[in-house]
Amino acid sequence: MRPKANQTLNLKLLILGLFVVLLLIFVLRSNFSSSNQDQFNSSSSNLSVAMDSSNGEKEKSTETRDCSLACNKIPASLAQALIHYTTSTITPQQTLKEISVSARVLEKRSPCNFLVFGLGYDSLMWSSLNYGGRTVFLEEDEVWIQKIKHRFPMLESYHVTYESKVNEADKLMEVGRGRECREVWDPRESKCQLALKGFPSEVYETNWDLIMVDAPTGYHDNAPGRMTAIYTAGLMARSRDSGETHVFVHDVNREVEDKFSKAFLCESYMRKQEGRLRHFIVPSHMDDLDRPFCPQ
Repeated sequence: MRPKANQTLNLKLLILGLFVVLLLIFVLRSNFSSSNQDQFNSSSSNLSVAMDSSNGEKEKSTETRDCSLACNKIPASLAQALIHYTTSTITPQQTLKEISVSARVLEKRSPCNFLVFGLGYDSLMWSSLNYGGRTVFLEEDEVWIQKIKHRFPMLESYHVTYESKVNEADKLMEVGRGRECREVWDPRESKCQLALKGFPSEVYETNWDLIMVDAPTGYHDNAPGRMTAIYTAGLMARSRDSGETHVFVHDVNREVEDKFSKAFLCESYMRKQEGRLRHFIVPSHMDDLDRPFCPQ
């Protein structure tokens, strides 16, 4: 989730353009129904006042009051996000096309519950696109959390630890093929070595509508890698009460993200790949515990 230094200005402008368009769509959509109702109330009120020719001051007061109701302001958090991305020289790690995949799902599902593995300069964007919902970020680096919190104190983030290493990926893949890793449980109760159990309890107790796996660090052998994050995301999706979860995995050009997303989020659940981003829709297994971990 952290930015890369070689992002270009053109990419920044494209991402900003997408964000502005989505922001405008949200504002127009959210204000449309209330504006129509306010206009109706305003017209009715003005008609009644006009019929009372002896009360000109009342007409002026009513018009002012109705205007204040109809002229809604942009929410402060969205305004801050717009200002930040307009003035920032740092661009999100994902490309415009990759961001668009998740943004289209958020446009339909928000406000919703959105869990993001990773915290970075693009986190304010994800939180803003899920305006009115709950967006939670899980980050491995405590110093980084404090830095981001200082800039964006409204973001909800938690420090988490990972005990795995990228150089253990092959061994963990073998572990994941075992029977205990193919059983659907709350991750805290799972016997699978890949299941992460150290998150805050509310992370496990929330039915997440979207999960983005863009962390932890996975570009060198001694980094934690995303093996356990991908597996746990799939397990949380399967063990939710009902419905389905949209799971996104970034950096699938790398071997770990490629193999583990296909194995534990299932190729048959994959809906789209755009660049380095894959989109899966994983249904709850709670209504049918005999359902295979991955359908054929």
